[in-house]
Amino acid sequence: MPRSLAREQDILKLPPPKQRPPLTLRRIGIHTSVAGGVENAAERAYRLGCNTFQIFSSSPRQWAPYQLGRPQCEEMKRLREKYDLKPLIIHTNYLINLASTTDLFLKKSVEAFRGEIERALALCAEYLVLHPGSFRGADRERGLMQTAAAIAAAGRGLDLSGGGLTILIENTAGAEHSLGATFEQVAELIHHLKPHVPVAACIDTCHTHVSGYDIVSERGFRHTLGTLDVSIGLGNVRVWHCNDAKAARGSRLDRHQHIGKGMIGLKAFERLLNDPRLMSAAFIAETPIDAPGDDRRNVSTLKKLVRGRQKPRR
Repeated sequence: MPRSLAREQDILKLPPPKQRPPLTLRRIGIHTSVAGGVENAAERAYRLGCNTFQIFSSSPRQWAPYQLGRPQCEEMKRLREKYDLKPLIIHTNYLINLASTTDLFLKKSVEAFRGEIERALALCAEYLVLHPGSFRGADRERGLMQTAAAIAAAGRGLDLSGGGLTILIENTAGAEHSLGATFEQVAELIHHLKPHVPVAACIDTCHTHVSGYDIVSERGFRHTLGTLDVSIGLGNVRVWHCNDAKAARGSRLDRHQHIGKGMIGLKAFERLLNDPRLMSAAFIAETPIDAPGDDRRNVSTLKKLVRGRQKPRR
């Protein structure tokens, strides 16, 4: 997911497109850098051909909070309206672990997550994506309960519903002690949270594949989406992280690859993007940038997989 600062600045140096990027029947975007100011991410997303996008609202690997200024938030809102960029998805800091068994680390995680919620509300983001955390030193059930309690505590006193913000629990690759490797675990966490905060799910294709689900074969794809529908509900999956995988199914190795270049392949993404039950979801690439233009190429590849006429701009 990390982006090269120099590469992202180059995107802004390119002349704006003479025409708006072609629209598709789906909301398709990519994780976009906030280098030079969070509002610049909207301009980058537009120039990459996106109609939705994901960002970090602060450094993903530092505890120090980032204070947003009102002009930045207003400019982000203006650009999103100008370019019809929706929804805005924010991915939380990688350091946050709301299942931690260390009191000090848990306290820092709750504080950091509250900051994420506050920034998401300031930016009028629709979704805030969270990894459920690691329960090392405890058991899975205790970890799930603690994560649910910590999320509720972090959001206490903040009007998420009024701000139009939903927290999305992301499934994980299945590393030892990690929560969320199965759809049932994500569903259980959502169940515990629903009385307290607006919550739904984000499903990552690479994580799904390496945690053991078959999304490559047609039969496996149908079975996996059926399992997802029974456990979480396809309507509760608001965002799909579209990432091909470098590792084999069941390997638990979270290594993202370019769309169509990995172990998942183009056909699975074509099925995903054209499933009528997922029309309301947003599809976000978190693919690597190994060469200039990789970001634009991955967005373009996803858009080309969508069947049917392009959506006319109103």
